[in-house]
Amino acid sequence: MKGPLFYSKILLFGEYGIIRDSKGLSIPYNFYNGALKRDENPSEEAIKSNGNLRRFVTYLETLQNEQPNLVTFDLATLKNDVETGMYFDSSIPQGYGVGSSGALVAAIYDKYAQNKITVLENLTREKLLQLKNIFSQMESFFHGKSSGLDPLNSYLSIPILINSKDNIQATGIPNQSFDGKGAVFLLDSGIVGETAPMVNIFMENLKDKGFRAMLKNQFVKHTDACVENFLGGDMKSLFMNTKKLSKVVLNNFKPMIPEQFHGIWQQGIDSNDYYLKLCGSGGGGYILGFTEDLEKARVSLKDYKLEVVYQF
Repeated sequence: MKGPLFYSKILLFGEYGIIRDSKGLSIPYNFYNGALKRDENPSEEAIKSNGNLRRFVTYLETLQNEQPNLVTFDLATLKNDVETGMYFDSSIPQGYGVGSSGALVAAIYDKYAQNKITVLENLTREKLLQLKNIFSQMESFFHGKSSGLDPLNSYLSIPILINSKDNIQATGIPNQSFDGKGAVFLLDSGIVGETAPMVNIFMENLKDKGFRAMLKNQFVKHTDACVENFLGGDMKSLFMNTKKLSKVVLNNFKPMIPEQFHGIWQQGIDSNDYYLKLCGSGGGGYILGFTEDLEKARVSLKDYKLEVVYQF
């Protein structure tokens, strides 16, 4: 048995901001993926994943009992599959901000949800919001409070534009140009990040009036501009606004940036060779980079592993 593949995702813009209704842009990242599987001789990893699935099934049963109008599953088949060793076989790194739990949620919904909304139908805004809401409740099992965007992206495998909490739409992004000098890349921090503690720090900071003002007047403003620049293909403005965003994050989101990266973060801003930003909630995992000249960025960051996500 091997189910269909579900891909990882990258939130290009909007981390933390979407909690406060900034715009966001999330794209599928096909380099990593996962699928539901069963093996005759399961590995240690598979057995561990199966244990996680067992707990997840109990959670889904409770969810279905409490909110039967939200979503119902073929629980009998799901339980039987998990009892007989089903697990989630995934190359998506966990705690790296690329949506490992999102892909699992998408896979379970795809295989076991009843009356599911499919990728093939006309995806109206209402249907997208309904899916996002279902996925948000399902994924909350993994990290307390979920927006539902990661599973949505993984399930639909198309770029998603977040205009506000209640307004999301499928979108097209400018075509990649593989001989282009500009690029979006991932930098491996080598540390596993935990989502919940980072979100808690952010929520605590929100109690501060100055932090809220910075968020509204700088962070959300620059994030919205970046999304518009990127979708409109205005790369000159994109880099101008990404630089502003990178500065704001370095000055106000220090706990989310692993300490050994504070220096190279500043170096990018000073040299204009690249600009760094958070990928997901931060605290480790990947850091997202933007550069107008990929070769220059590679030289500046020669001690780090760069993974190109998108070229233009």
